[in-house]
Amino acid sequence: MDKPIKAFVFDVYGTLFDVIAIKEQCEDVFPGHGEAISQTWRTKQVEYFMMRQLMGKYDTLYTVTRSALKYALEDEGLDSTDDIEQQLMDAYLHLPLYEESEAVLKQLQDHQLVVFSNGSHDMLDPLIENAGIKGLLDKAVSVDEIKQFKPAPAAYQYVLDQLNIERDEILFMSSNGWDISGAKNFGFRTAWINRKEAPIEQLGLEPDYVFSDLNGLLKWK
Repeated sequence: MDKPIKAFVFDVYGTLFDVIAIKEQCEDVFPGHGEAISQTWRTKQVEYFMMRQLMGKYDTLYTVTRSALKYALEDEGLDSTDDIEQQLMDAYLHLPLYEESEAVLKQLQDHQLVVFSNGSHDMLDPLIENAGIKGLLDKAVSVDEIKQFKPAPAAYQYVLDQLNIERDEILFMSSNGWDISGAKNFGFRTAWINRKEAPIEQLGLEPDYVFSDLNGLLKWK
């Protein structure tokens, strides 16, 4: 019999917050290119932090994200400036919550609620503050504190150490298949927030639960 869940641990980008919504700011600055920029930007962001993890060349997600933005703009053949790049980077601090995120957090207040992100605190803390959900969370944990990006096992071990509960008393949520695979590999119970109806990653690490959005978590309220 499964132990009761004591803590819900949420990924941030793509799980609580809509990363792709940044295409609107990209479109404002570069009309006709917003969708392509935002898609390449996110793809390269993920590729770059995983490459850095594999190469042992850690840098903050802020630096990774800015490098990915530069790539995305060059890929579209667009001229840019430091001011334009800073404008788009600042938009990362004001990403919108998914429509159900705040309501779900409010209904799960009887549990520990933690965000655990590859985002460094210079990105993560302002984002949470600007969205008005800081008071709904017990803790915001960044991999920058140990300089090990998810999906490395050391990253998940770090958040476990912060919570002072058993591994199987945690439910880990992410919309990212690679993150769910990493958490499952570590031994967390996992809930994949499959917003895009994507196939399960073929790694032999299936999530314990699959929901189309965060409302699925209300079975534990």
